[in-house]
Amino acid sequence: MKKHLKSVLIAAGIGLLFAGILGGCSTPQPEASPTEIPQNISTESPELVGDPVRGGLLYDEWWGVLGLDAPTTDQNLWKTQTTNTRTGADTWRCKECHGWDYKGVDGAYGSGSHKTGFVGVFNARGKPVAELLAVLKGSTNPDHDFSSVMEAQDLIDLALFMSQDLVDATNFVNPDNTSQGDPAQGKGKYDEVCGYCHGPEGNAINFASLAEPEFIGHLAKDNPWEFLHKVRFGQPGWPMPSAITNEWTDQDIANVLAYAQSLPTTSAVSWGGQLYDKWWDVLGLDEPTTDQPLWKTQTTNTRTGADTWRCKECHGWDYSGVEGAYGSGSHMTGFKGISEAASMSTEELTAWLTGKSNPDHDYSAVLDEAALNALVTFMQKETFDSAPYINADKTAIGDPARGQVKFEKTCAACHGPEGMKRNFGSAEEPEFVGTIALDNPWEFFHKAHFGHPGAPMPAGVALGFSLEDIANLLAYAQTLPTK
Repeated sequence: MKKHLKSVLIAAGIGLLFAGILGGCSTPQPEASPTEIPQNISTESPELVGDPVRGGLLYDEWWGVLGLDAPTTDQNLWKTQTTNTRTGADTWRCKECHGWDYKGVDGAYGSGSHKTGFVGVFNARGKPVAELLAVLKGSTNPDHDFSSVMEAQDLIDLALFMSQDLVDATNFVNPDNTSQGDPAQGKGKYDEVCGYCHGPEGNAINFASLAEPEFIGHLAKDNPWEFLHKVRFGQPGWPMPSAITNEWTDQDIANVLAYAQSLPTTSAVSWGGQLYDKWWDVLGLDEPTTDQPLWKTQTTNTRTGADTWRCKECHGWDYSGVEGAYGSGSHMTGFKGISEAASMSTEELTAWLTGKSNPDHDYSAVLDEAALNALVTFMQKETFDSAPYINADKTAIGDPARGQVKFEKTCAACHGPEGMKRNFGSAEEPEFVGTIALDNPWEFFHKAHFGHPGAPMPAGVALGFSLEDIANLLAYAQTLPTK
């Protein structure tokens, strides 16, 4: 039932993109074929122009940059090693062979589950771009030809990245993985840039799963080399700024790493709010195609399929069900809300979610224990009353001027200055931030508070947003264009 996740997610893989750029695809196995750069490659071609920062993103996850589906088969060179047991998309990530520190078997990936035995690309620094481009096109090994999955400009950007923007991680990271930077200085940079999306404690966006969440603090401590790469180049498919583009110095980056290593690894929220919205996108599952069994007990809401499995479709964005905003209109089902859940025990709520109280309300086949626990926590402790901030005519009770400041510092990076960069609807019926704010202010409140399932949208609660802050955001969003 699992499907490939989007972007969200940081861990989908490319492997071997540069296996053997310099020094070959040397592995402990005799069948691994070397792919040395020949000495007779001409470098008299016209100057190759491109974007090395974009190349750094491609090195991380090229299909996330290009908007392609993740590969499902192993990269051809993968069979020449046996120490790294990953399969499929992971085998196509450049970093999976050559490491976040670019040193392959001679660096952080010289041991552990990521070890392949392949050499790094660190010695590509300063090499003629034409030489590196030729290797990417398979001139030294046909199994290392990526011209069938990337366009010419993509390969040029990758070659420029290797030639111009590789750094020696030992200038940032000590042998014990701690940063050589100044955490006090790093806090200033973090608060100035990173904190608006990742939150003051680095836990406003979860990079991994509910059961094993991953935040800034995890990454900085566990994999400082990945942290450095992503800070320098950004995250594929996300509007994360590049420190290189922002002209940060190496010292700035080391300082931010040092500060990030002091951040907590605990979650600010259960993430049950996103499950309530659309659980299959949170868990990376295929969406349901049949109706939820209880749906047949109502006739007023004519939706079918996946919509019938969304908690919000029965109980409302305001959590009040038939007694709230979904008490009339096309979303009306007649089902009660979850407002009383705060006074119920964990055992009672779990019984409802697992079908013990009603066999037609059994979600245990699709939600694992971590997800069930998150939903229970959400219902007991994290729902809120948005009624004091929304008038009967759906207008916000907030300050649009203050909301504009919040929007421009946080939301505009993804949604654009007018909230129209991302269309949540269709070409025929577009839906933008302004549309949702005007048509469904309760949905706006929920998503601003908890984030959007399967997308790198931070949870406002982890950014430190109060309900008043979200009301101000709503008031400003209601002034944005809808088409």
